[in-house]
Amino acid sequence: MEPGEYLPDCTEGITRVEDLPPPAVRRRSRNYRRRRCPLCGQPGYRYGWGQRRLDHVGDVAWNLPQVVRVRYSKHRCASCRHCFTPAMSDLAPPGSHYTGRVLSLAVRLVVEDGLPYRAASWHLWRDHRVFVPYATIQNWVEAARAEDDHLDWALSDFSGYLAVDELYDGPFCVLSAVDPRRQRRLLYEVLDHDPTQGDVLFFLARLNEAIGAARVPAVDAALPPMAPTS
Repeated sequence: MEPGEYLPDCTEGITRVEDLPPPAVRRRSRNYRRRRCPLCGQPGYRYGWGQRRLDHVGDVAWNLPQVVRVRYSKHRCASCRHCFTPAMSDLAPPGSHYTGRVLSLAVRLVVEDGLPYRAASWHLWRDHRVFVPYATIQNWVEAARAEDDHLDWALSDFSGYLAVDELYDGPFCVLSAVDPRRQRRLLYEVLDHDPTQGDVLFFLARLNEAIGAARVPAVDAALPPMAPTS
């Protein structure tokens, strides 16, 4: 290998998660015989155990992804009968499939480095060997901001291009407006029914108000006439 020679990542071109290298496994324990109840403070004894899988930053030495498997105890309070598990917030937020280190890295790539979500997802895999879908990164970034703050940030360097689409998930429909050039979601709305023309017009009015409040330069483009929906 010559100095400065470009060598592409060995996983470049893989399109299926199943084809990525298998992860190295680290095991952690949160298995205790007795813990204090978080509600009443009385002792809660172990009645079972469970296991949690967390995706962590990769093993740099072996250039492999890394998974943390946490074995934890389940407790029942003898006084108030409350069931609980030991705290694991030092490893990951409640309900998350990724460690806190991965979350902070992903958000910093977008907020500090200004990377689009897709580029941030590839950066996490190429340099840290942890696969995070770009939509998951988008949700993390937006959850860390209030709606108004997020709109100000998303429209701060608006490209002038706008894509509005609808996504169906079971009985729900998500109306979404994104800046395709910056790969930033500007606004969305979740409906529990198929969108009517009134729903679409109301969503577009909210979007127009948000863009106008941010004083974004108008885009010289005519909107096609909207066909009535049933």
